[in-house]
Amino acid sequence: MMESPWEDTIHMTEDASIHHARKGHEMARMMRPMYARQWLLGPCPRHAVPEEGMPPSTAYHLIHDELILDGSSRFNLATFCGTWMEPEAIRLMSETFDKNMIDKDEYPQTAELEMRCVHMLADLWHSPDPAATLGTSTIGSSEACMLGGLALKWRWRAKMRKLGKSVEKPNLVLGTNTQVCWHKFVRYWDVEERAVPLEGNEFVTNPERAAAACDENTIGVVSVLGSTFTGDYENVAALSAALDRLQEKTGLDIPIHVDGASGAFVAPFIQPDLVWDFQLPRVKSINTSGHKYGLVYPGVGWVVWREAADLDPDLIFNVDYLGGTMPTLAINFSRPASQVVAQYYNLIRLGKCGYRAIHQACQDVAVSLSRKVGEIGPFEMLGEGRDLPVFAWTLKGERNWSLYDLADRLRDRGWQVPAYRMPANREEMVVQRVVVRNGFTHDLADMLVRDIRRHLDWFASQPGLKATAAGAGFHH
Repeated sequence: MMESPWEDTIHMTEDASIHHARKGHEMARMMRPMYARQWLLGPCPRHAVPEEGMPPSTAYHLIHDELILDGSSRFNLATFCGTWMEPEAIRLMSETFDKNMIDKDEYPQTAELEMRCVHMLADLWHSPDPAATLGTSTIGSSEACMLGGLALKWRWRAKMRKLGKSVEKPNLVLGTNTQVCWHKFVRYWDVEERAVPLEGNEFVTNPERAAAACDENTIGVVSVLGSTFTGDYENVAALSAALDRLQEKTGLDIPIHVDGASGAFVAPFIQPDLVWDFQLPRVKSINTSGHKYGLVYPGVGWVVWREAADLDPDLIFNVDYLGGTMPTLAINFSRPASQVVAQYYNLIRLGKCGYRAIHQACQDVAVSLSRKVGEIGPFEMLGEGRDLPVFAWTLKGERNWSLYDLADRLRDRGWQVPAYRMPANREEMVVQRVVVRNGFTHDLADMLVRDIRRHLDWFASQPGLKATAAGAGFHH
């Protein structure tokens, strides 16, 4: 039955009313100031997905305001990770967030940029044939260390099988000052950890004692170019010489992996005469963090082998690439290509001169700041920042406050200056450390010194204060 004109008019009126109501509601929603919007008048969803969504600007402000509590990453003197990049690099990263680095056949030009970075690093580290050696980007130095360790294990296993010997008990020699990723490696991949503890006044691993810990089941020795505890370089050349002498006596040919998470992007530019890399034939692989002194935001590391023969073929997979194939290896799979693109940007944008200028500026700030901290009085300096632009200090004598207390007090203005115990056998020593990165200026350094002095004055005004014996851990 057809509706009457009166009914049509009623329906049109109802539709118009609904339209005007919705329009009015939308106007009210848009006119209401940000912090009076209904979604911000209650708690943020925390443990369950909400039934209704919210406007993008509201969601942004809700999250943005919570993250203010993190403070400024530029005041974080605990981390080695980069906290500043140029706008052009950030633009390139935003343009490549959607590209998956593992899909080399789908994004062949991105894969090409990755291999250019590998060959540039191989050349920087004096590989005998930089254009032909193998390497890969990773999600960070930890994955790079895992791949370097696996290559050592596979190489050792092939050698032992060829000799008709057991492959049941591989071991890896490393100092107790190595980064935690190496302790993960030996646990995850069923390798015995031959830890060389610090002795006496040592802050880095003793080369002679490291060589003495080796036997026929040793897959390799890890040498750290830039201790996370004090910033000091280990003496890779001395370790290589000690292993040469061991081979002369026993016939054992033990390779070295250099963990250059920080130092491999510093030494080539401001300590070019230091011999630590593939100039030493015993060094078979090197890892580094692009997101530390490679100056990229967090999310990229690198591992490079001296020669292609130093990487067992069983660890390599081949993918289609521009009508041919490309070798690839990784533990992590899907990850954005943006950090690799940013690394290539930095390498060609800065060049050797640019990296040298930036790292020299960081070292100048570190040396100046370490001198000023030492002049304050109660601190014994453990370095000047002349290897990595990193230095640490310990406290002289007994006081009514500890370095943990100072670290906690410095947070009142956003500074994060970690305090922690040294590794075995020096656990009795508590140190505090500063990492100087790109963007940390002399002006900021002077502000830190003033704040340290201010807190020391406060401690002096609190005679009843008792020193804190432990604090939060730092793992950078």
